[in-house]
Amino acid sequence: MRYQTYALHNFRKIPQIERLSEEDLLNIEVVGNVLPFKTNNYVVDELIDWDNFREDPMFILNFPQKDMLFREDFNRMAELILSGADKDVIRREANIIREKLNPHPAGQLEYNVPELKGEKLNGVQHKYRETMLFFPSQGQTCHAYCTFCFRWPQFTNMDSELKFSMKEADSIVGYLKEHTEITDLLITGGDPMVMKAKTFDTYISKIIEANIEHLKTIRIGSKSLSFWPYRFLTDADADEMLSIFKRITKAGKSLSFMAHFNHPQELSTDAVKQAIRRIRSTGAIIRTQSPVLNHINASSTIWADMWRKQVELGMVPYYMFIARDTGAQDYFGIPVVRAWKIFQKAYTQVSGIARTVRGPSMSCTPGKIRVIGVTEIKGEKIIALEFIQGRNSDWAARPFFAKYDCQAQWIDDLYPAFGGGDFFYEEELAEMLLK
Repeated sequence: MRYQTYALHNFRKIPQIERLSEEDLLNIEVVGNVLPFKTNNYVVDELIDWDNFREDPMFILNFPQKDMLFREDFNRMAELILSGADKDVIRREANIIREKLNPHPAGQLEYNVPELKGEKLNGVQHKYRETMLFFPSQGQTCHAYCTFCFRWPQFTNMDSELKFSMKEADSIVGYLKEHTEITDLLITGGDPMVMKAKTFDTYISKIIEANIEHLKTIRIGSKSLSFWPYRFLTDADADEMLSIFKRITKAGKSLSFMAHFNHPQELSTDAVKQAIRRIRSTGAIIRTQSPVLNHINASSTIWADMWRKQVELGMVPYYMFIARDTGAQDYFGIPVVRAWKIFQKAYTQVSGIARTVRGPSMSCTPGKIRVIGVTEIKGEKIIALEFIQGRNSDWAARPFFAKYDCQAQWIDDLYPAFGGGDFFYEEELAEMLLK
């Protein structure tokens, strides 16, 4: 299978695109000049139902939709494109619109970047005590772009300081050795599986050869199983990449492949099923995660079906997230109460084997906050919450309560129940962010 990408410059050459009207094509071009757009021949040929493309979740997941921008921003960009405006003018307007979309939520740039010997490690995040995130510079793209992506600025031409990347494996090893509290290294992006096996091996070899005893788990965050399973089947270095996975597990490290699946359709092809089997044969554990998304999977039936299929294929359901407050959140986001209802109803439809999943969870500035549920205490209807992870690890597993709000979509929209002034963590968080 030969990998073929489609983006703004050539998407009109997709054979199935003739089903779209000129208005549809303009919508893609307008929004695609603001939010990143890239798909590929696997998605186009094997995942999308072109007979029902307007409602098809795979089409919406890959192709920009008009309502992903606010009306005034869409109209302004459309006017520039239709008038034949200069590319620099379009780019400047796009960046103005992007700045309105909260390009880096949860303090990713301001608060999460650590230092080694007085120098910032701009390709690293260390927000939670036990886990370090590493963004290799060669993995800062994806086989195709999700239209909901919360790291979308990395795929646009916004200022370079808004992007994460690092080339030096030695710095990673140095930081890990200094921080013995770190047990888990998450290699993420973009998608590290876009890297050639030889490049990926450069990092892995350095880490394994460093013999860092406190590092127990290596995680790989990837959408490749959904968008390009041929990475592990027919790509020229597919076998070489899988041999690297085997070397990690033989070195005594747990390897978790953190797979992003947003809809059961992504689990349906022969290619993805074969790729899953090949990855599992290396000793890796595949854990699955996704946000709950309007227009894509905001249905308990879809989630229950997805979890069951994942378990059948030998994977471990891990997280349901709430769409982050960035990019096209107004299009994809749903209220936290609705997200919990979807989770709870789906949870009741699956066996205990699939109930490894946690959520719905918000990855926000203070940490990962899970919506436990809606209940009533002393006559007051409330939303029960807890930290799965926190900037202070002592916050984890401590229930706290917010006033009931059926419209709130993010932690910043919620207020303490019972007349409280602040949530229990807010004063300490403010002090942390000042340091």
